[in-house]
Amino acid sequence: MDKVWVEFLLGLLYNRLIERQMTIFMSKRSQSQEQRRNMLLNEPISRIIPKMAIPTIVAFLINSIYSLADTYFVSSLGTQATAAVSVNASLDQLIMMCGSLLAVGANSYIARLLGQGNDKRASQTLSTAFFTAMGIGAVLMVFGSIFMRPMVRLLGATASCERYSVDYATYVLMAAPFMAANFVMNQCLRSEGSATLSMVGMGFGGILNCILDPILIFGTEGLRQRYGIALPFEIPAMEVAGASLATAISKWVSFAILIFPYLTRRSLLRLSPKNIRFDKELVTEIATVGSSSLLRNGLAVVAGIALNAIAGNISDSVLAAVGVCTKVLMFPFGIILGFATGFQPVAGFNWGAKRYDRVRESFRFSARVAIIMGVIMAVVLTVFSDTFIVAFAGTDGEMRRIGRICMITQAIALPIHGWVAVVNMYCAGLGDAKGALALSTARQGSCFLPILFPLAWLFQAIGIALVQGLADVLSLGLALPILKKLQRKIDAAEKAGRESHV
Repeated sequence: MDKVWVEFLLGLLYNRLIERQMTIFMSKRSQSQEQRRNMLLNEPISRIIPKMAIPTIVAFLINSIYSLADTYFVSSLGTQATAAVSVNASLDQLIMMCGSLLAVGANSYIARLLGQGNDKRASQTLSTAFFTAMGIGAVLMVFGSIFMRPMVRLLGATASCERYSVDYATYVLMAAPFMAANFVMNQCLRSEGSATLSMVGMGFGGILNCILDPILIFGTEGLRQRYGIALPFEIPAMEVAGASLATAISKWVSFAILIFPYLTRRSLLRLSPKNIRFDKELVTEIATVGSSSLLRNGLAVVAGIALNAIAGNISDSVLAAVGVCTKVLMFPFGIILGFATGFQPVAGFNWGAKRYDRVRESFRFSARVAIIMGVIMAVVLTVFSDTFIVAFAGTDGEMRRIGRICMITQAIALPIHGWVAVVNMYCAGLGDAKGALALSTARQGSCFLPILFPLAWLFQAIGIALVQGLADVLSLGLALPILKKLQRKIDAAEKAGRESHV
């Protein structure tokens, strides 16, 4: 009997200790959540947007580094191998398309829901987007693996680089469900003000990819011969397939890191299959805003396939040059997109909270900074364009010439691209689906495809190098009237709010 009482008292003490620790944990979490809300509503705009944007920019830059690392290490295998990596950039875009609709749509809706204090509905939005993205990615993985060779030929692989394209696509497809889900978690963490957690998830995976690339591409023996690095284990040289496996491993690790705050309840949102809802309102909110990102990435795939096909018909050197230029320009584009992405939840949260003064202020600040950053990066890229291209072109003179023209043209248009990106995120943050759709599809859709074929027909390789920069300039004419319409929407909402309080 005494033993029973001792066990009872110990159990009671244990339960009290657990209850006390849970109370402390919940209190700290509640304080952290309240701090995030206060930050989005009350901190100075000039402080909060950089705070939100810098982790996202760092994550995008690290992502750009490991994407560029694939191209850099593979380029030592020859122009055909480099061309294959360029072709498979369209595969990355295809996987991104699987998650982008859900990620961007969920981000915008969640930011507005949190601004209104509706945490439960925000968690339902996250869960629905996450598990749907995993399912779509799994479908792409299965069918892409079954129809591998037709797929890489459709993406633009030439006969000479088809083998390398298949090698690169193999492992990337195995990571497709996790890559699609990563997009959703990244966007949703940002929507609640947790941009640092998003950065850690993307950043660690990117660093790991850079480490694994030379090991898996060249093998331990090749690593020792090329760089004098000896490892205590043996790995065979996998060449292009090694770059693919390194990318897949990094995506799996990023997934594990990004899902951690949801599993440990360190997020404002709750991720669970029980929260999945496919009701009309939720699906409509995600689809209307997210459709702009879906169409943008879809058009990016179409544009990439068309560009690869035209460039490949000229030569593998031109195909490789366009691909290398795209990878190098991921750095400035990552800075611009990261900054605009950091601005979006600030605008969306304050729109939901009816703080229209902060909505306007956040746009003005972001637009100025985007233009200034664009000018600075344009100067750097123009001055050092030849240096950047030579690192990948080696002795290939045609690849060097076309790559430099392509880079300078896009660099000149960077300030315009930055400003348009901010307007695009302004539309997404405020739930203006039509405006977001028009702008997000302009760069590689309505302003790109109509001029691609005429320029390629008239100027051949030079026309291919010029097309993206010219498309960026043309997108300005679309952004100006959309911005005016959006400003009228804010004025009308503010006026209605004043009248309701009279």
